[in-house]
Amino acid sequence: MSIRHGLLALLERGPRYGSQLRTEFESRTGSTWPLNVGQVYTTLARLERDGLVAPGGEDAAGHTLYAITDDGRAELHQWYERPVDRAHPPRDELSIKLAMAVGAPGVDIRAVIQAQRHATIKAMQDYTRLKATALAAVESGQSRERDDVAWLLVLEQLIFQTEAEARWLDHCESRLVRLSLPADRRATEPAAPQAADGGDPDHPAVPTTTPAPAPASVPATATARPRTARMRRS
Repeated sequence: MSIRHGLLALLERGPRYGSQLRTEFESRTGSTWPLNVGQVYTTLARLERDGLVAPGGEDAAGHTLYAITDDGRAELHQWYERPVDRAHPPRDELSIKLAMAVGAPGVDIRAVIQAQRHATIKAMQDYTRLKATALAAVESGQSRERDDVAWLLVLEQLIFQTEAEARWLDHCESRLVRLSLPADRRATEPAAPQAADGGDPDHPAVPTTTPAPAPASVPATATARPRTARMRRS
C-alpha cells in the first residue's frame, strides 16, 4: 500500500499536519490500514527530502503544516495514471502457509483449508454488513459523503477479495484430491510385463515361432483389469 501517495493526495486538498493526515487517511479508508503518527511523520520527512512536500507554516494551535509542491503534485498525478504493478505481488500469508503445509509431517492440509474457509466466509459476511451501512450513509446524502463513498469502494474490494479467496480455497482442496488419485491408482495397477529377453516390454523381440493358442477355458478377450474403479464405487 502506498502511504506516500495517499498522503500526497490528502495534501493536494490543502496544508495538513501529521495527526490530521492520519485521521483523514483512516477516515477515507475506514481504518482498514491504520497508521500511527510516527509512520506519518517518517513518510513526511522522506517526502520533504525528495522535494515533494515542504513546510507550510503553522496553524493557530501551533501544529507544523506540510504543503504539497509542484513536483509532489506531478508525482501524485503520475501515480493516478500509472497502473499498479503486479509483477512483484506482495507476500500473502495464506499462500505461504499452504505452500509450507503441503507434505509437512503431521499437518492435515485439508483441515487447514477448511479452517481458513470458515474464517474467510465470516470476514466476507462482516464486510457485507459494513457495506450495507456505508451504502445507506451514501444514499442519505450525509455531509461526509466523499469519505463514505471511498470507504464503500474499499469495502467492495475486500468483499471481492474474500470471495476470490473462498473460491481459491475450494480449488486448492479439489486440486489436492485430484493429485492424490494418480498415486492411489498406480498402487492398484499390476506391474508392467517384462519382455522375455529382458528388452523393452513395449517393443518385444519378434517371436521365432507361432505362439500357442489360449486355452479353451480362458476366453480370448479376457484381460486383467485394475480394481481401482470398482473400489471407488464401493
